[in-house]
Amino acid sequence: QVRLAESGGGWVQPGGSLRLSCAVASEYAFREYAISWFRQAPGKEREGVSCIKPNDGRSYYSDSVKGRFTISRDSAKNTIDLQMNSLKPEDTAIYYCAARNNYYADSCEFKSSFGSWGQGTQVTVSS
Repeated sequence: QVRLAESGGGWVQPGGSLRLSCAVASEYAFREYAISWFRQAPGKEREGVSCIKPNDGRSYYSDSVKGRFTISRDSAKNTIDLQMNSLKPEDTAIYYCAARNNYYADSCEFKSSFGSWGQGTQVTVSS
């Protein structure tokens, strides 16, 4: 189990920006685990949004956020950040980060099994 904690959610108007952070509790986990961002809107299934690998920093995005969201690693703070620009009402959801050991080849596949999750942070995009 990896302890994760999300922060940075809130309300923003359409077209605005927010930056989410996922704090990873241990330096070992920060070095060895791929971290993904998921979201779940009311009445909808959970959706994988983005993922970043720990060794080479390769990143992946869903089609719905590609070009608008950027995932990054902050080694000084042990956080995985998600910069969200050009936000749309359909981005409204609870956003969660999740960890999967990069030992697995599918560590950044959203359909994989993620054993560690944060508590989530609410993002609301509306006028």
